[in-house]
Amino acid sequence: MVAEQGGPEDQKPQSDEARSAFTPPAGVDRRASVPDDDHPTSEFAVPAGLTAEPQRPGTGSASGSAPGSGSGSETIGSAFAPPRTYSAQHSPPAFTPAHGSPMIRLTKEAPWQDRMRTMLRMPVAERPAPETVQKADEAGPAVPRVLDLTLRIGELLLAGGEGAEDVEAAMFAVTRSYGLDRCEPTVTFTLLSISHQPSLVDDPVTSSRTVRRRATDYTRLAAVFRLIDDITTEDVEVSLEEAYRRLAEIRRNRHPYSGWVLTLAAGGLAGAASVLLGGGPLVFLVAAVGAMLGDRLAWLCAGRGLPEFYQFVAAAMPPAALGVALTLTHWSDLQPSAVITGGLFALLPGRALVAGVQDGLTGFYITAAARLLEVMYLFIGIVVGVLLVLYLGLQLGAQLNPEARFVAPDRPVVQILASMALCFAFAILLQQDRSTVLAVTLNGGVAWVIYGAMARTGNISPVAATATAAGLVGLFGQLLSRYRYTSSLPFITAAIGPLLPGSATYFGLLAVAQGRVNAGLSSLSTAVATALAIAIGVNLGSEISRLFMRVPGAVGGAGRRAAKRTRGF
Repeated sequence: MVAEQGGPEDQKPQSDEARSAFTPPAGVDRRASVPDDDHPTSEFAVPAGLTAEPQRPGTGSASGSAPGSGSGSETIGSAFAPPRTYSAQHSPPAFTPAHGSPMIRLTKEAPWQDRMRTMLRMPVAERPAPETVQKADEAGPAVPRVLDLTLRIGELLLAGGEGAEDVEAAMFAVTRSYGLDRCEPTVTFTLLSISHQPSLVDDPVTSSRTVRRRATDYTRLAAVFRLIDDITTEDVEVSLEEAYRRLAEIRRNRHPYSGWVLTLAAGGLAGAASVLLGGGPLVFLVAAVGAMLGDRLAWLCAGRGLPEFYQFVAAAMPPAALGVALTLTHWSDLQPSAVITGGLFALLPGRALVAGVQDGLTGFYITAAARLLEVMYLFIGIVVGVLLVLYLGLQLGAQLNPEARFVAPDRPVVQILASMALCFAFAILLQQDRSTVLAVTLNGGVAWVIYGAMARTGNISPVAATATAAGLVGLFGQLLSRYRYTSSLPFITAAIGPLLPGSATYFGLLAVAQGRVNAGLSSLSTAVATALAIAIGVNLGSEISRLFMRVPGAVGGAGRRAAKRTRGF
């Protein structure tokens, strides 16, 4: 027995340390098999009772019979293969494929405004790398010259009345087109700056530029937009030298309309506004003469270097003086109130108001506050000019009736034509390109039809009707601007002219001049509410228009990012 068990080493007692942890204890048959249920199965195995689908070619293998499965011949797919309910065409938004998240690519069909606005609203870490559209030297782009060109383009846009968000988008588009990554533009009311960070170890390069003069010239604004569109287009090669040359031509280009044409346009605007409020041909003529006198007086003050506040004071006095003179001569049939209100239409700063409210709604609060403060100063200038004349007229015995409201519901065709004439004259005052005048005239006519149908036929609140009409103006203006790849201001600003609160402003000032402060403040608050309704409606219409366009974003996924919700804190 001893010889059969082996040598002396086999006869030594086995200690607990020498015994393997996996060795069965004494008395247990080593050949006894463990029941099938005690075998640990793979976590990727198909449970019992579930029929696995045959493996598709090229999906990896974990093939073989799965212990515990109903059939030993079923083939099991890879653990990294998508579930069988997954469809690449109709994938759930939360599903992340095994190869990672899809790269963000911006559609080339969208205008550069939408593409750049999308990236500006992205966190810096999520922005895609810049795609150099324009050719650069082997040494890389000339950073100081690119930044200087960007600031000069932004200066023209901001001086022309463009919103702060669109100015930042334009600056961002220029820098990315010339291959500069990690650029951050900053826009305020009078200061433009841009910072470029070459890398994490290099010093940043920062440039700034101050906007000292502002000029309303939408033809120049459209030319700048065409330059930016060419810079951001791959099919058009625009070197830095070519961009500087075109920018210089835009700066040197004269306004499309002379000063006397603008004066005639101001008269036409005031006359059309007076007809819109119920006046006749003589009222049109007198209101036009008053507005033209005010415009030439404002030009005289500008030539002497007086601030814009005093220019508005001077421009508001002649229309009011003519209205008071008609009252003193007892020509009440000429409706002196319509003459004064028509003159106010040519002075109300609707463009600056819309831009200020738009900047506030898009998060540029400093710029919005500065623009609205400018609107307040200009409005106070109009108030001072009109009140001076009204006080003088009351001292002379003028009997101005603040209760004589302008309601002419029986002339819808005349009012529609007058509203379109007002928009046409307003477009000339804004120095618009001739190709956009017809479109903005039709847009303004549609806006007045909507307002008249809601406020006068449907007896809806005038403020709500104004907001709805302004929203349609913003909607159509944005769609037209995207169709022509240009700014939306030429299609919007002049179209809101018929909606401006000229009559409420005049009656409020007249009540204050007559000592009825409460009634005057009530009418002026209505004017302010109407003006805010115009601005908010235009911005809301612009935002709604993007719902109907192909918005850049992730491939097949989300659209433009919105602002973070702060809940007010």
